[in-house]
Amino acid sequence: MAYWRIRGWTKKIYPSLLWDMPGGQKKLYLTFDDGPTPVVTPRVLELLKDYNAKGTFFCLGRNTERHPELLAEIIKEGHAVGNHSYSHLKGWRSEDQEYFNDIELASSLIDSKLFRPPYGQIRRTQIRHLKNHFKIVMWSVMTHDYEPLVSRERCLKATLKHCYDGSIIVFHDSVKASEKLFYVLPKILEYYSVRGFKFHPIVFNNE
Repeated sequence: MAYWRIRGWTKKIYPSLLWDMPGGQKKLYLTFDDGPTPVVTPRVLELLKDYNAKGTFFCLGRNTERHPELLAEIIKEGHAVGNHSYSHLKGWRSEDQEYFNDIELASSLIDSKLFRPPYGQIRRTQIRHLKNHFKIVMWSVMTHDYEPLVSRERCLKATLKHCYDGSIIVFHDSVKASEKLFYVLPKILEYYSVRGFKFHPIVFNNE
């Protein structure tokens, strides 16, 4: 079963992780995982520019290494970037030091104190170590744009249903997710823009 909105008990178990941003200001936080990807990421940047929206791109080190010009373009457009590891390891299945080394390798390519664990998988020992170096960013709403069994219409409907003021929303700027991404993203941008919401990057003063 696909879950769109993170459950309250999960946030209570891991209170040091960032699940959403403060509400009350009609702000939403679009995030994009697994890029940068040729064709996909540039089109995302164009859509965001059309709505004067800013987002946060959690980039893979291996993709950044292949396409440094895309990372430069993301930053040039005023978006935030985050570390999503180098090779998309699963924290639950990786030895801690292997996991840390992979993230450190990505850090040599991505200058950011934001980190999102691939698949949302991270152990307590990994949290204890990484929170000394990063703000670990999870999410409020998962769009499931990567999921082949979820239709694009269901993806849109569920995302709209579960978003709230201060939500951190996960999309993926990957080829796998692109069909649903380019159906849902412009509709999310339009729907919330006409309702007075603004789209902001995730930024912390200590970055």
